[in-house]
Amino acid sequence: MSGYLFLGKINQKRPHVNRGLTLKNNSVCPGKSGAHGVSLLPQMLQDCPKARREVELHWRASQCAHIVRIMDVYENLYQGRKCLLIVMECLDGGELFSRIQDRGDQAFTEREASEIMKSIGEAIQYLHSINIAHRDVKPENLLYTSKRPNAVLKLTDFGFAKETTTHNSLATPCYTPYYVAPEVLGPEKYDKSCDMWSLGVIMYILLCGYPPFYSNHGLAISPGMKKRIRMGQYEFPNPEWSEVSEEVKQLIRNLLKTDPTQRMTITEFMNHPWIMQSMQVPQTPLHTSRVLKEEKDLWEDVKEEMTSALATMRVDYEQIKIKKIEDSSNPLLMKRRKKPSLGVCLAALSVCPCGCVSVRGPAAALAPSAWPGMQF
Repeated sequence: MSGYLFLGKINQKRPHVNRGLTLKNNSVCPGKSGAHGVSLLPQMLQDCPKARREVELHWRASQCAHIVRIMDVYENLYQGRKCLLIVMECLDGGELFSRIQDRGDQAFTEREASEIMKSIGEAIQYLHSINIAHRDVKPENLLYTSKRPNAVLKLTDFGFAKETTTHNSLATPCYTPYYVAPEVLGPEKYDKSCDMWSLGVIMYILLCGYPPFYSNHGLAISPGMKKRIRMGQYEFPNPEWSEVSEEVKQLIRNLLKTDPTQRMTITEFMNHPWIMQSMQVPQTPLHTSRVLKEEKDLWEDVKEEMTSALATMRVDYEQIKIKKIEDSSNPLLMKRRKKPSLGVCLAALSVCPCGCVSVRGPAAALAPSAWPGMQF
């Protein structure tokens, strides 16, 4: 690979951070590795604990066929700052939905949608099996390896990935209720269910060409529409959905449950006949390609809405401001404290040993509605 000096082999258990990568003219360019025979693309991150966690999690996931591979990691200085240079395979086949948009007159079928969802599901299944939640599964992070028809679809960008635990997944976290949105449950269940919601949105788009939380033809989201989204009310309108089976619609409903504890798991998803037996799915022509081309100018807005939705779902509990409820200076809470009815609500709150307030039983009603989509 021209311009690079490799100073050691990768440790197979964790990324080996090499030192002293030589750059030509202080620039990095895509190239081809003679040893691996694949296109490589360097990515530079400022060296910090968060960046190292991102690289560590991505490295652990790199063995999956549907996740972009990290080949090497280097420490270096760039413009006087410490950085990490991650050399990974280059995916130059374009984004998932851009590829469908560019199909021309060739029909996109339900069987193809099933095969694509199976590929994405395999990536999520691998991550969840090693206790990693990606938390940013969206169209622009799903790329093809090349422009060829047999190109492989891969998941990339681990900037929001998080390691999950395997115990106490339903433990009630400590927090002041009005600071927490949108899902009231333990972080493991929450983080993994975020990925499942993303699968539901992507699957919906694949089958019709527009997302469930957006209007049929890209109209601005009205307050009434926001309310329906928050309550989990979306439709399968004709003509786009007229030929899609009820079984597939129910699969989407199970992925887009507003209560994350009721949402389908990745194991359940991969065992569903529509996914597991994709070659038996009918080759019903879909409206997806036509709609995506018609609404091409609005596609950036669609991606922005999904990015916003995922940002709402990513509540890192270590970042939540923890405060005793009696010490709060929140003006709205102070006003409500003066109302007699609040005493009943406060009685339902309990204080953890750490001095934080946690929600028990009926008090969960104080928290925002558990919709995994928009900021209101």
